[in-house]
Amino acid sequence: MSYYFAIIGTQDNPLFEYEFGTSKQGGDGQSRFSDQARHLNQFILHSSLDIVEEVQWTSGQLYLKVIDKFFNNYISCFMTAGNVKFLLLHQPTTPVSSSSTRNSTSIGANPQSPQTEEAVKNFFTEVYENYVKAIMSPFYKVNMEIRSPVFRSRVAAAGRKYL
Repeated sequence: MSYYFAIIGTQDNPLFEYEFGTSKQGGDGQSRFSDQARHLNQFILHSSLDIVEEVQWTSGQLYLKVIDKFFNNYISCFMTAGNVKFLLLHQPTTPVSSSSTRNSTSIGANPQSPQTEEAVKNFFTEVYENYVKAIMSPFYKVNMEIRSPVFRSRVAAAGRKYL
């Protein structure tokens, strides 16, 4: 499974972006997005922001689960209390069909399974904890891009740990 993670600020500006692949079940951690899809990742995530705004008012939760689907890509969302959005675009390892969702035990093959949702939620929670630590720096200003190599390595570690 390939992942594209982005933190979107309150003014719908990207604060952080990271692309990685699955490390679970023998994965090497490299994303498998095609070159054409790699260019569309930002567009797909930003196009789902309207849906995020609709869903955030109907749900009182921070973790909004899978909010949108674009072809074979799923978008999961986590909202912070300050209206910063964590978006994760994930592409299953195999095309999802009704028969494969019932028969497959691989987490990467079924993005809407309870195991996958729990793994994504744990990833978001750990990244959120690190995000709070990063923005508490006296040098950070609201809606400023996060350039910290420590934060990037912690996001990568959370991806390896949960996804």
